[in-house]
Amino acid sequence: MSVGLWILAGVGGFLLLVAIYDVTQRKRAILRNFPIIGHLRYILETVGPELRQYIVTSNDEERPFSRDQRRWVYSTAKKENPYFGFGTDNDLERSPGYLIIRHAAFPKTSPHPGEPGYDPAYRVPCAKVLGGHRGRKHAFRPASTVNTSAMSYGSLSGPAVEAINRGVALAGAMQNTGEGGISDHHRHGGELVWQLGTGYFGARNPDGTFSLERCLESIASASGKVRALEIKLSQGAKPGLGGLLPAAKVTPEIARIRGIPVGQDCASPAAHSAFHDVSSMLDFIERLAEATGLPVGIKSAVGDMGFWHDLGQQMRTTGRAPDFVTIDGGEGGTGAAPLVFSDHVALPFKLGFAAVYRALAEEGVHEDVVFIGSGKLGFPEAGLLGLALGCDLINVGREAMLAIGCIQAQRCHSGHCPAGVATQNRWLMRGLDPTNKAARLANYLVGLRKELLTLAHACGEDHPGLVPLDAIAILEDRLRQRPAREVFDYQPGWGLPKADEIAATRALMRPGAAT
Repeated sequence: MSVGLWILAGVGGFLLLVAIYDVTQRKRAILRNFPIIGHLRYILETVGPELRQYIVTSNDEERPFSRDQRRWVYSTAKKENPYFGFGTDNDLERSPGYLIIRHAAFPKTSPHPGEPGYDPAYRVPCAKVLGGHRGRKHAFRPASTVNTSAMSYGSLSGPAVEAINRGVALAGAMQNTGEGGISDHHRHGGELVWQLGTGYFGARNPDGTFSLERCLESIASASGKVRALEIKLSQGAKPGLGGLLPAAKVTPEIARIRGIPVGQDCASPAAHSAFHDVSSMLDFIERLAEATGLPVGIKSAVGDMGFWHDLGQQMRTTGRAPDFVTIDGGEGGTGAAPLVFSDHVALPFKLGFAAVYRALAEEGVHEDVVFIGSGKLGFPEAGLLGLALGCDLINVGREAMLAIGCIQAQRCHSGHCPAGVATQNRWLMRGLDPTNKAARLANYLVGLRKELLTLAHACGEDHPGLVPLDAIAILEDRLRQRPAREVFDYQPGWGLPKADEIAATRALMRPGAAT
């Protein structure tokens, strides 16, 4: 053969070996799904900082998550260096709404490896007992302030759901199932918050109405891993909108999990059939809590405030109450939604949560529930603000997806997610190794807790839930700033746990304390 043919044969052989390696390795889903060409993505990622000097898009322009945010999640999940060099590239003087954390003159010291009090898991337990106020039989204190948001099997692939379940087990956190029911992929050791949507999947009669008997059966089948029930009223990305799973996607597995017929359209109505107003909703909550012994809460995006004022009044006058309230911001994510709902329906998290907290605080019942926040809170500064506003727990959704391999391709609605996260395509799913990605999710959850704890220490507090809203400022234009408490119209002391809960939380954070 000529020299040229030998060169071509050598190159072809090399590429064949690379392709075999790519297809068989389990560490990177992109390479496994797209052998050879997938390397281009990692090459561009490596030389990105240098190339961006000559490319228009900056580190903070891409949405919904900027390049800097994605890089921080990826490096934290992979236990790589999460630091950034050469100072901030944000224009602090021309960024209205920008958060500034006011550190203390005398901060607390964060223990380093080998020092007394160092905790490699950076445990940050909840400051409140979930279900404690109403005396639920199975009330408990969540071991992690950071948990994962509602993402159902169907919107996510089976391997992705399994990776999240295994990951929360490693990190000592909880996984919200989403409204698709409890699948086999949720049964790998992680504790669950089972979400019941309007379709009551896994807890429904043949006509689609709620079945308490079927609900109890599903809880029993989960072998004690269901720690709480969440009634979904709406979600931030598509509030007030039902859903439809086409017949072609209703496989025997999906049908079994959801309790629906195979091969028929599966509709999630816009509203619940088990209740129709605040009073009947509270009756439904009490009925579920009495039958299961579990804490029961609600999840909602924020629109009409009349609902929340009515809820606060009835909590005060009747004693009935949800054990927790999850507020989802309008910036929350979803697999698919109409553009107008994603862009223009429901308040963003900061405004929506603050409005709900004020409504319940004005009735004097805000300390009777555990508040959970979701909607792009998976970054240290956003999470700290959520906790300062009154969240007791924060849920992370798309950030968790990034941790297990999502590359923000924004093809969730198409069924062709290249990373195998939001798809049911068998070839694409095979690229996602649940065991490897579980470790990455756990690293991310622990890394986020570490950052929150470090910020709390910088503010002179033992626990991020004890950082007051006065420790955060909001930048305005013309070189001005306002205290966050003033911006959100909070009274002094709002957003913090009760005095006895503060004392208990500080005790939990002492070296050697059991959580």
